Amino acid sequence: MIAVVVGLEALAIAAMGVGSIISAFTTPMYSAASGVFLIVLLLALAAGLAAVAFNAFKGMRWTRSAAFVWQLLMVALAVPALLEGNTLLGLALLLPAVAVAYFLFTPKVVEFSQRTGAQNNVM
Repeated sequence: MIAVVVGLEALAIAAMGVGSIISAFTTPMYSAASGVFLIVLLLALAAGLAAVAFNAFKGMRWTRSAAFVWQLLMVALAVPALLEGNTLLGLALLLPAVAVAYFLFTPKVVEFSQRTGAQNNVM
């Protein structure tokens, strides 16, 4: 479940990155440097979250902390949206973050996510 939700978040951010690329070519930009930075930032963040989702699916230990930090950032974005009256956006950001943060600390997930990189047998 955690890997699926984080993977969907990665896809959403990748879609925002692609949308920013399209917007960069179709609308005038005030600052090309900030537009390029935003595109690179969104695509790098999507790649990082995709890596977290993929390795969470494999049960790697380090993914729990990365997923938790991301969910805290999602809550930090959701609360102002809710306070400004943007209920749909706020709930769309808040509910998956709360669900993932809850499930990260359940005993079943903690037990599953005890693999380390040293236990990864390639051959």
